[in-house]
Amino acid sequence: MRFTPTLLSVTVLLSVSVHAQEQLVKIGHVAPLSGQIAHLGKDNENGARMAIDALNAKALTIGGKKIKFALLGEDDAANPQQGTAAAQKLVDAKVNGVIGHLNSGTTIPASKIYHDAGIPQISPSATNPKYTQQGFKGAFRVVANDGQLGGALGRYAAGTLKAKNIAIIDDRTAYGQGVADEFAKAVKAAGLTIISRQYTNDKATDFNAILTAIKGKNPDLVFFGGMDAVGGPMLRQMKQLGMAAKFMGGDGICSEQLPSLAGEGMADGQVVCAEAGGVEDSQKKGLEEFRAAYKKKFGIEVKLYAPYVYDAVMVMVAAMQKAGSVEPAQYLPELAKTRYQGVTGPIEFDERGDMKHGTLTLYTFKSGKRSQIAVTK
Repeated sequence: MRFTPTLLSVTVLLSVSVHAQEQLVKIGHVAPLSGQIAHLGKDNENGARMAIDALNAKALTIGGKKIKFALLGEDDAANPQQGTAAAQKLVDAKVNGVIGHLNSGTTIPASKIYHDAGIPQISPSATNPKYTQQGFKGAFRVVANDGQLGGALGRYAAGTLKAKNIAIIDDRTAYGQGVADEFAKAVKAAGLTIISRQYTNDKATDFNAILTAIKGKNPDLVFFGGMDAVGGPMLRQMKQLGMAAKFMGGDGICSEQLPSLAGEGMADGQVVCAEAGGVEDSQKKGLEEFRAAYKKKFGIEVKLYAPYVYDAVMVMVAAMQKAGSVEPAQYLPELAKTRYQGVTGPIEFDERGDMKHGTLTLYTFKSGKRSQIAVTK
């Protein structure tokens, strides 16, 4: 019996053909979704979700195939062991690329797993220089590193704040120690005196012994290398001890959450922090629009890194488009050559995968709100 195609059979065949041309592209994302800084991890994941939804709305075609993007999210709890387990899980899932991790302490050990699997990785927030000093061709970041950040803060402490006696505390994580070390180098180069170097951990809640030791040396500035979940309570206890010194830190404390974590412990203008990244004048509109869209979508304000996560996803997909392929080995060379205008500013990588001409934004807090001081390099 001869088969005569009907309208229904032709429609089904065409549907199957179109569906066969659609390709699922899996983007992995890792951040702490549990633990003390889960609020920052969720902020990161929200940024990734915004990017994935925006890309799917565009119905992109890459290499002649219609692309459907899927976000595979994992929780590393800011723990290195859990971070490597999450990385292996994404490798086993055969993701096309990874955005993450949030912390340097999880990003660095996980990067070896992605490197061995040939999967490109873009961190939106890991700032320890060691991450990109390992020689991994697939490791990138879209923020300035601790050398740039610590240096800018050190120069500001000396030149603008006119600080003389500096106390430094860090939480012994890869991020906290890294940014504190770079800050220490900068203030020494500026001729300032480091009167005390103290250590805590990223889960500590009692700082009285450390702060009492520092108070006796009369610092005019206390630098903390760590995250807002520890920095906030530290500010509260500084006030309880009658310490009015300036409090400075990197992007880990530079969140919208810090005032609520510090409670009544934060005076207007007391805190100065730097966020890796930043836009000036004509570029501010794009970032403001992103923040508005984020609030509309999730019902909350951006906490910290969401715009950088968004840009990281977009940069990775732009490289896929230029390469005409979603395969890591094919789009990696285009990723290394990236020149992209993101909501956080221009993104371009050097030979290590660090940001070229990385900008930083200095902030303080007034009336419980973050207030921009300046954008610098």
